[in-house]
Amino acid sequence: MSETTHTVEKTARLEARLTDEQKALFQHAADLSRCSLTEFVVRSVQEVAARTIREHDVLTLSGRDREVFVEALLKPNPPNKRLRQAARRYQRLCGV
Repeated sequence: MSETTHTVEKTARLEARLTDEQKALFQHAADLSRCSLTEFVVRSVQEVAARTIREHDVLTLSGRDREVFVEALLKPNPPNKRLRQAARRYQRLCGV
């Protein structure tokens, strides 16, 4: 079986200033991971970035909140007077 390797040209650069202690810590972790410092930093930052975006995009509800939300979807309250007025005003303004 042949393996296809896709190489992506890496042209963007990222620079950061850090303390000697930070660099030593990162280098030690990279050595333990058996990769270069650059590989370690890029992989670590990519993982944290993906997790941060995922956490931002996902809404997590407690058990009780989830029950209330589902109940509201399955058995919504009937529209009150103000909502009915707003709907009529919207229909009138939009010609619906």
